[in-house]
Amino acid sequence: MKNRFNTVLLTLALLLPSLPALAMTWPQDITASEGTITVYQPQPESLEGNTLKSRAAFSIDLASGGDPIFGAMWFTARLDTDRDSDTAIIRDLVVDHVQWPDSKDAEEQRFTTVVEGAMPQAGFEISMERLTASLAAAETEAKSLQNLKNDPPKIVFRQDLAVLLPYDGKPRFSDIDNSPYERALNAPFAVIHKKRSDDYFLTSGDFWYAARDPLGPWTPDSNPPSDLVSMVPKPSGDDPKPASPPEIVTATEPTELVVTAGAPDWESLPNGQVLYVKNTETAWLRDLASGNMYLMLSGRWYRSKAEDGPWTFVPADELPAGFQDIPPASDIGGLRTSVAGTPEAEDAMRDQAIPQTAAIKRSDASLTVTYDGKPKFEKIKGTDVAYAVNTGAQVLEIDKRYYAVDNGVWYTSAEATGPWVVADSIPDDKIAEIPPSSPVYNTTYVHVYDSTPEVVYVGYTPGYMWSFPYYGVPVYGTGWYYPPYWGGAYYPRPPTWGFNVGYNPWTGWSFGLSWSNGFFNFGMSWGGGYPGPYRPWGCCGGWYGGGYHGGYHGGGNVIINTGDINIGNNINIGNRTNISNRIGNDTRLNNLSKQNNLYNRPENRARKADPAVVRRDLQNARPAQGKLNNVYADRSGAVTRPNGDQWQVREDGQWKDAADRVSPDTRDQVANAGQQARDRAAQATPEQRQQAQNSARQAQERATQAAQNRSAANRASGSYNLNTRDLNRDYSARQRGRSMERSRPMPRGGNFGGRRR
Repeated sequence: MKNRFNTVLLTLALLLPSLPALAMTWPQDITASEGTITVYQPQPESLEGNTLKSRAAFSIDLASGGDPIFGAMWFTARLDTDRDSDTAIIRDLVVDHVQWPDSKDAEEQRFTTVVEGAMPQAGFEISMERLTASLAAAETEAKSLQNLKNDPPKIVFRQDLAVLLPYDGKPRFSDIDNSPYERALNAPFAVIHKKRSDDYFLTSGDFWYAARDPLGPWTPDSNPPSDLVSMVPKPSGDDPKPASPPEIVTATEPTELVVTAGAPDWESLPNGQVLYVKNTETAWLRDLASGNMYLMLSGRWYRSKAEDGPWTFVPADELPAGFQDIPPASDIGGLRTSVAGTPEAEDAMRDQAIPQTAAIKRSDASLTVTYDGKPKFEKIKGTDVAYAVNTGAQVLEIDKRYYAVDNGVWYTSAEATGPWVVADSIPDDKIAEIPPSSPVYNTTYVHVYDSTPEVVYVGYTPGYMWSFPYYGVPVYGTGWYYPPYWGGAYYPRPPTWGFNVGYNPWTGWSFGLSWSNGFFNFGMSWGGGYPGPYRPWGCCGGWYGGGYHGGYHGGGNVIINTGDINIGNNINIGNRTNISNRIGNDTRLNNLSKQNNLYNRPENRARKADPAVVRRDLQNARPAQGKLNNVYADRSGAVTRPNGDQWQVREDGQWKDAADRVSPDTRDQVANAGQQARDRAAQATPEQRQQAQNSARQAQERATQAAQNRSAANRASGSYNLNTRDLNRDYSARQRGRSMERSRPMPRGGNFGGRRR
């Protein structure tokens, strides 16, 4: 530990000339009336919606010359995020409090006025990696959700190449115009039936299969009907195909397929406590101490003694201790994100709290909702909310008014059929009551933050994309099965199971169907266009963009899944057996990534307000030249920096050691004193309330005065109230964020659920 800080800082200084420009973004400078204000990387204290409360160390270089004057400030700001560029803008800063451990009392008011005047006009850019890591010290608590369903799906094992063909319930077919064929509506692949026969066909474009029943068994077919072959285009791309067609495994209930290349090949981790199967895409581990096997499916862990079960759910914070020791750079290093308590899992949990935001132009945002007949609504049990069942959109009825979510934006209307306008307020309390058992549960993660006559500020957190914090890790899907709507149209609902979902801290959630899923295209189409997108499977259509618009209405030509997200398209996996070799740069998985900004999709860009217009009054901060990002604001108001394994404080223009001067946090004492009095006021009778409120105000004033007196005494005596535990955590978070920022392009080592792009 000795000289830890000095060693790190010296190493950083030596590396500075070779680091990417992005790593040099902090500290940042803005121009003020009396000189230049240098703001060091903020230390967040809370994040609610897009409202960030933080503190930061800063310094002023006066135009008149002299040494820089250091201070600490607390501020409230708005956060604009863009996961496509992995950046956030901190804007609309309101300075709540300023402390000046490095100035004379007579100057403090003047300098405070300078800072308070400059900050609201400033905009600071920060990478999402730095923001996420810095939230480690924030006063936020990620809670596990209630009522997610964790019953395991049916788990099928195969030791040869195989593909899962999941039907959304019993197979249903519809005619292909001008042909003797019909095709399955509720399957992600091209399943075709020759009418008035028992002949069924399945194709990947390269391989053909035949069966006497849509549920199989499916056998390779080297001589499919020529008229049918002519309707189906060859897959695009030059990716190789396996020597023989993979087996087709059909399912009509929630199912996961676990495929190995031959018998499971168990490999030991260096800690000698955990084995893993290295010739599969599924996370399949064994704890040697207990002999239990563990599978990770859609971010959830299941345990069993044998392959044939029974499999039981295990919370991620109850996994064997050896799982925490999985080496980050190993073949399964990506699994650390799904092991509660690891730094990777904690980063992922903090990421769940950061919204993707946008400013939406009222004039350019529109919505059309199509129903299968007259709008039909179903009440959500235990709430005052009903949702439309016969549409691909997500439409809610609340207090005789209608609200719809489309690609992360709320709309409202007096009628279920419209006209729809962008909503600048929604009944949050009633929407929040929607339970996970409802297929519109994800709408509870879309928010309206603010509005002007021209724009509405909106945002969504990963729950809208069906990614939830659960027992210290992210999981995918609610676990509930949502039956589809069948009528004159077919509207599927979002699934949790059947798509081999895995998480990667760099790219988010990714999807497949099995080890050989690359040989089947979700995005296959044939026979020309179809009026309106057809989305035969919830995960592959527009659901994740805020609703599966369209649906199948019968008739017309065929387009199989032309949804917003085509999953599993042209994945080059082949017959390689080692996961670290098999999953590499040539694997192109479309994913519902945390970097996938719905607001930036081509079809959604027109409704976004130009950031340059929205932020036209902001004075963009610029990187401070020649200054290390090594100054911090302690909670007590001291300005600090690391020095060896100790901390120094700024006093009278000098840095002084502050070892062995740790006492309770004065700022927390101030807040607690006021809060206790306010709590007493809340419990008082109406007659006592005014008196209690006066007591609360007086207690707050006394605590504040005591803090100010103590601050003055600290400056005179050099005795600071440093909370070194928090400072050490802030230091570690800042270094971790910087490291994550530098390693953004590619994870260090493969992982099962975290397939690299």
